[in-house]
Amino acid sequence: FYSINGSEFIQMFVGVGASRVRDLFQQAKESSPAIIFIDEIDAVGRHRGAGIGGGNDEREQTLNQLLVEMDGFEASEGVILIAATNRPDVLDPALLRPGRFDRQVVVPNPDVNGREKILKVHMRKVPLSADVDARIIARGTPGFSGADLANLVNEAALLAARRGKRTVGMQEMEDAKDKVMMGAERRSMVMSEEEKKLTAYHEAGHAVVALNEPASDPIHKATIIPRGRALGLVMRLPEGDRVSMSRDRILADLSVAMGGRIAEEVIFGYDKVTTGASSDIQFATNMATKMVKEWGMSDVLGPLQYGDHHENYLGQGGSATHVSDKTASTIDSEIRRIVEEAYDRAQSILTDKIDDLHMLAKALLEYETLSGDEIKKIIKGEKLGREDDSRDDQTADRPSGSVPTGGISFGNA
Repeated sequence: FYSINGSEFIQMFVGVGASRVRDLFQQAKESSPAIIFIDEIDAVGRHRGAGIGGGNDEREQTLNQLLVEMDGFEASEGVILIAATNRPDVLDPALLRPGRFDRQVVVPNPDVNGREKILKVHMRKVPLSADVDARIIARGTPGFSGADLANLVNEAALLAARRGKRTVGMQEMEDAKDKVMMGAERRSMVMSEEEKKLTAYHEAGHAVVALNEPASDPIHKATIIPRGRALGLVMRLPEGDRVSMSRDRILADLSVAMGGRIAEEVIFGYDKVTTGASSDIQFATNMATKMVKEWGMSDVLGPLQYGDHHENYLGQGGSATHVSDKTASTIDSEIRRIVEEAYDRAQSILTDKIDDLHMLAKALLEYETLSGDEIKKIIKGEKLGREDDSRDDQTADRPSGSVPTGGISFGNA
């Protein structure tokens, strides 16, 4: 895309060749002052030398010509080049050196203040109820991009329309947030009583361990209503925007991940353990692997990185080990040790808190969805005090998430 004297044109040169690049820059110079904007520059600007065709493939010829044209710029030519990409890590270093792109502007996902302002922009398009608070929604959506927030508002508007409401309320915002974060509810899915009971204990196991791990993020919501590809899940949200993770929080997350499988075994027996913990096991294995190989959190192996991350021609990540057989065996042992210690901690918690596990599973079977505050009340033996709701399942109010105080979900896949 480029603009010359206020007129806008579309210029596509990926796969066409270096001649189109020359033509593009020639037209810009002849019509200066002009701005050339290249979107998704990683399509032609990937690191050279990784292609199958060596230095003679079409993409590399296009990139070489682009570099030549950028080198030929003079201050008096009046041509400004702007480019954008979501993958700056795969760009050729020659593109980023001073003299070609002199300024690099990083646009991260917005923080809580940014999310609040973005929400207010998108909320102008829909009629809102008086109870809608953009600040509360912003605090409960850490890691959301602008597009995610726009989608959330659209989903809330659709929910309000389905429920026959003329305005979008806070309840629709909360339900839309749950749908975006956890997937759409599948209330039509038929589950036997045995499956519902097993799912309830699985999710209660996650929740009880999370409540008893001091470094764990607080629980936002637990449900045994199938969402997405999961039969149920426990959602935890951080209190603020997470920048980095500490060792104790990672270990707490590992213990929480193991809680569902352990609850199944404790309540139903060894032979009744299901495949529902597959995503939990995958999460725990990946986190333990990163602790050992990337984050230097193994006392045995020390603060070293094992394995070199690289990008192949298509931009897909790969890993080269480059370690001895003895070191590889030690890495495997450390990964297993970390996961098994997390398993033992979770097992100890659930053994000590078996009464809490039964109470919470029973409540999930009765109410299907519980907020973090309601889970705490149940553990304390307090009554929830919910009012009877005569509306059908599709329009019934779910428990309000209020301000989530807790970003990881564990489900029974």
